Amino acid sequence: MKVWVKLLIGSALGIVLGLIIPENQRLTETLVWLEHFVLRVGRYALVPVLVFSLSIAIFELRQDRQFWPLVLKNFLLIASVTVFVIFAGILATLFLPSSYRIPILIEEQVDAVRLNIAGNINALFPFNMLSVLAGDGVFLFPVYVFAFFLGIGLSYDRTYSKPVISLVDALARIFYHIAAFFIEILGFIIIVLSCYWAIRFREALQAGVFFDLIVLLGVLSVVLAFGILPLFLYFLKPKINPWAVLYGSLGPAIAAFFSGDINFTLPVLLRHSKESFGIRRRSGTVSLTLFTTFCRAGSSMVAAVAFIVIIKSYSSLGITAVEVMAICVRAFAVSFLLASRPGDGAYFALAALCLGYGRGFEAGYIILKPLMFYLIAIGAFLDVMIASFASYACARMSGFIEEKTMGKFI
Repeated sequence: MKVWVKLLIGSALGIVLGLIIPENQRLTETLVWLEHFVLRVGRYALVPVLVFSLSIAIFELRQDRQFWPLVLKNFLLIASVTVFVIFAGILATLFLPSSYRIPILIEEQVDAVRLNIAGNINALFPFNMLSVLAGDGVFLFPVYVFAFFLGIGLSYDRTYSKPVISLVDALARIFYHIAAFFIEILGFIIIVLSCYWAIRFREALQAGVFFDLIVLLGVLSVVLAFGILPLFLYFLKPKINPWAVLYGSLGPAIAAFFSGDINFTLPVLLRHSKESFGIRRRSGTVSLTLFTTFCRAGSSMVAAVAFIVIIKSYSSLGITAVEVMAICVRAFAVSFLLASRPGDGAYFALAALCLGYGRGFEAGYIILKPLMFYLIAIGAFLDVMIASFASYACARMSGFIEEKTMGKFI
């Protein structure tokens, strides 16, 4: 059975369970624990796969003198896609009727939300470089830095490094197959995630004040992911069928939406890029790590949309063109700073926008706390779809792809 079919069936079962079971505090607490557990299962083999696959990919690209050209193409795509997605989301939000108001929630304690940029920079270079391999697997950028230097080190002297190269390559393939086993059981795991998601969604609908925002973000995500982004692939030469790429991205999209976690979805992305799209490891691994680290355009767009809705709900002065551009610039900058927040990027992006805007909106993100799971889901979904399309485009432009028919997609 196709991976996306397993995930679709599992998520459908979870949604049905979430919508029909009665409200129960003890059940909710159990689902919270189960959610944390299954996210750990999904991330279990990620770090070793990335360390060895990325190291050997960097080594192979450097041998062919194609590493920096590929990185440059990725960053050009990251910048252009981020600008487009954020601007499109903000533009659509400005036409949203502002006749409704989101009620102010009274919270006993306001979360201290910070991106901790300085701490994240320090984490890139710990006192012991091997300590990054013993981390919790949340902030993966230090792992990528370690893999980068390992990949460079493999190129130092082939006389001495040849046995190590073979070992690293073998370990990359071994851990890839271990990760593939966990991907095969995601159909069962996703039941827990989608069930808890459906319970929270039901509660958000019952509140009756978030409906317009839910519809707006839902329509935006569908139009972007299933309409506009695939059309960009028409510019690639020779011409391809963009809907085949969309079909191959369904598995990661489902996993991202119900988990809301980039790290949970990354193994699924890596496997689909190789086995469905035919992207060679040296290109797919580098592109996906760069996009999931630096291109959180979906999460930033969701945060910008939610922030404008908050302002339109509680400000009678409206939003000027200068303020709109300032929000665009802040959202663009924040999209590059969410690497340490793989599971709640939209939440932290919204908090950063509120704090940066000031004027009494510093704690504005608290207003949308009951809907935060939905914002995170939409953001992760778009982040993963962008990463999937962009990694395919980069591989196609660089010649690192062996096209496969849709019948051979996993």
